[in-house]
Order: sequence, then C-alpha cells, then structure tokens
Amino acid sequence: MISKCLLPAKAFIIYCAISFLAFSANGQSLAYRTMLSTLYDSDFPVIYPNQIERLSKYQILDTREKEEYEVSHLDGAICVGYDDFSEEVFEKLNPDRPVLVYCSVGARSQDIGKKLVQEGFNVVNLYGGIFQWVNDGLPVYDSLGKTEKVHAYNRAWGVWLNKGEKVY
Repeated sequence: MISKCLLPAKAFIIYCAISFLAFSANGQSLAYRTMLSTLYDSDFPVIYPNQIERLSKYQILDTREKEEYEVSHLDGAICVGYDDFSEEVFEKLNPDRPVLVYCSVGARSQDIGKKLVQEGFNVVNLYGGIFQWVNDGLPVYDSLGKTEKVHAYNRAWGVWLNKGEKVY
C-alpha cells in the first residue's frame, strides 16, 4: 500500500513526465510535431528558428499570399506567393546565396522550395514556418515596423500559433 505522503510526489512525477513528452522538442507539443511530420518530406532540408544565426545570410522568400505577408513577415522577406508563384523569381535571386523559404507552418514553402532546388538553388525550409518563429519569441514586421500580429491562415491552422496576435 502506498503511503499518502507519496501520492503527491508520484502525481508530480507523472505530471513532469507527461509535460516533458508533450513539449520536449523545441517547445512544441507532440501533436504539433506529428502534424508537421506528415507535411514535410524527409529528404527536404529544414532549419529550426533557433539554428539561424543571421537572417541576412539568406535570401528570404515568404511563400504565403500577399494578404498574409502584409499582416507580418520575417525581416527582409520577399513575398513570392503560392497560388500565383511566378518563375520570374528565379531571375531575381543570387544562385550563390542560400535561400530560406517559409509560410505558415512549412507546407507551401516546401513546395516552392522544391521548384527552387530544381533550378539549382541551395534552399532550406523554415521548420514550423512563421508560426514556430513567433512561438519561439522571434520578431516579425509589417510595413510600419515590428508587430505582434500574425496571419493565422484560418481558425483550424491558427491553433498552432501560441504567441502573437492572431489575424484572420
């Protein structure tokens, strides 16, 4: 029989174990990591926000739609869209500099990234997209400067955005 004074300790240990499993990798829930794993191809390179030392190292392409980009974007990002992505972008990029692509969570950006790779560019996809960027406490900008607003795509996808002010 377990002593009554051990019950709170046991409950605490179970709570810690569950918390560790739920939020162990980069502060992400198991559900979020699982969802992302279904969207990403295992052979397409990703980079975690905390692995980026200098954004200025990259040519940054925001593959969301213009209305999403206008709410907020990474510093220095160029809006290239997804639905109406144009291969004219290839001509504007320096093939000698790496390209960082991102969208809300990384699915659309992976698609655009694959097109860039086919053209010979060195491309990495921002793991978790702008949602993970903001969830990690990193800054985003609009036309006026730093902002807390993030286009959450829609209410279903918006559940993955834990920080910032959601805009739909």
